[in-house]
Amino acid sequence: MPNRRDFIVLGAAGAACPAFAQGAAVSARTCYTTSFERFEGPVLRLSDFAGKPILVVNTASLCGYTPQYAGLQKLWSDMGPRGLVMIGAPSNDFGGQEPGGKAEIMETVQGYGVTFPIVAKVVVKGPEAHPFYRWAALEKPRETPQWNFHKYLVGRDGHLAASIPTAVEPMDSRVIAAIEKQFTSGPA
Repeated sequence: MPNRRDFIVLGAAGAACPAFAQGAAVSARTCYTTSFERFEGPVLRLSDFAGKPILVVNTASLCGYTPQYAGLQKLWSDMGPRGLVMIGAPSNDFGGQEPGGKAEIMETVQGYGVTFPIVAKVVVKGPEAHPFYRWAALEKPRETPQWNFHKYLVGRDGHLAASIPTAVEPMDSRVIAAIEKQFTSGPA
């Protein structure tokens, strides 16, 4: 018999993901019910990447951590061909460090030679947060982004495998080990 906690958890999941509340076939306990708008082109649906590890990073052009774009690109160059999906999600939530629009954001990423997908600007915290970030906050409520360049690694099973703080560089051995674990784990 469900208890009070079960109803609270189910209610929170329904609020974070309307498809869950409507009984969608894909579980709200995975990221696959979310998608990102692109600056141009089709919507980036995470369900299209089921079975692959996905690294989502909230980025900002005017941040002291902006040089992490170079490490993210290196990580993408090394592991993208093996199946890693990487998404840069610009956000102005921390310190107002992403105030520009598409042109300014793309100028910054091009300066770092970024070739992985950069989506349209999103909100990562609070009640207006993008659905992916609301989902991630339900998965790991004590490990939400506290600043720009927080990294979420979604496992091949669609669940949050790791929440990596801002100060951890993309090429850090802990990041690489977490991704490698996804490549070597059993079937998704």
